[in-house]
Amino acid sequence: MSAGGHPTEIAILAYPRAQSAAIHGLTDLFVEASRISHRLAEDSKASTLRVTHWRPAGDGSGLELSFDTHPGQASRPTVIIAPPTLAGPPIPETIRPFAQWMRERHDKGATLCSICGGTFVLAESGLLSNRAATTHWGYAEELARLYPDIHVDGDKLIVEDGDIISSGGIMSWTDVGLKLIDRFLGSAVMLATARFFLIDTAGREQRFYSTFSPKLDHGDEAVLKVQHWLQKEDGHQATLAAMALHAGLEERTFLRRFRKATGLNPTEYSQRLRIGKARELLELTNRTIDQVAWAVGYDDPGSFRKTFHKLIGLKPGDYRKRFAVTPAA
Repeated sequence: MSAGGHPTEIAILAYPRAQSAAIHGLTDLFVEASRISHRLAEDSKASTLRVTHWRPAGDGSGLELSFDTHPGQASRPTVIIAPPTLAGPPIPETIRPFAQWMRERHDKGATLCSICGGTFVLAESGLLSNRAATTHWGYAEELARLYPDIHVDGDKLIVEDGDIISSGGIMSWTDVGLKLIDRFLGSAVMLATARFFLIDTAGREQRFYSTFSPKLDHGDEAVLKVQHWLQKEDGHQATLAAMALHAGLEERTFLRRFRKATGLNPTEYSQRLRIGKARELLELTNRTIDQVAWAVGYDDPGSFRKTFHKLIGLKPGDYRKRFAVTPAA
C-alpha cells in the first residue's frame, strides 16, 4: 500500500482442519507490524495491513467474513493465505469452496499463499498446475500423488513464485508472515517485527528438520526383509551384492524391485539411513566429524561431508552448532 492509501488486506482462510493458532498468530504478527510501521514512520501516513478471516457461509453460498481489523470497509484482498493444518491434509470435498474463492480473487490480482497442509487448498484451485510448490515434508508424497501435475519440492521451506507463495512446516507461517511484511511494509519493519516476536530470520530449509521415513507398506516381502536388515545395520554392509543375497534375488531383479517398492535405489536408501544415524550422533555426542563418519560406515570423511551437505543442506559442523543437545567438548 502506498502511504496514505487504503490498508493492504490480507485474508486468512479458516477452512476445516485449519490450525487456529496459526490464524491468530498471523493476525497478531500483521497487527503488530502495522503498529511498528506507524512508530517508525512517525506519522499517520504509514503503510498498514488489514487482516480479515473467512469461513464457510451458513447458507452454503460460499465464504463469509468472520473477522476484520478494519470493519466497515469494502473487502478486496491483496493477499490470501491458506494456513497450516495439524490433523493431516484437508479433505478435498471440504476445501473446494475455499479453493474456488482463491481462484476467483487470483483472477482479480490477489497473491496466494499456502502454509503446510494449506497447499492442498491451493492445489485444489488448479492454479499450481505445472508450477513448483512445497508443503510439510510429511505431506509431500500425498500432495504429489493427488496432484501429479505439481512440481513438489518437500525440501524447500518456501517456494516463492511471484503471485503464488507456498511454504512447508507448520511453524513456517512465521516465515511467510515476515516475507509479506517485508513486501508491503519494508525491511526495517520486518526486522523490527521479527525482533519483537523473537523470530529467527536466518535462512532455513525443511530438510534441516525432516527425517527419513522409508516406505514399508509396499507388500514386497523380499525387499522388506532387506529394509529391516539395513535398519538393523544402519546402512552398513550395504553393497548391492549383499542386499540381493539377503533378498534371495538376482541383482538385476532385486534392483528393479527395490526401486519400485521404495522409490530409491539401494545406494540412495542406505545413504539416507547412514546420514540419519549421523544426525543423531552429531546431536547427542561429542564425537569429532571424522569419528561420526567412520561410525556410520564412511571410510572417507570427505565423502561423508559432501553426502551430508547434499541431503541435509548443512555441513555436519553447522548442523551440530544448530541442533546439538550435548554441549561441545
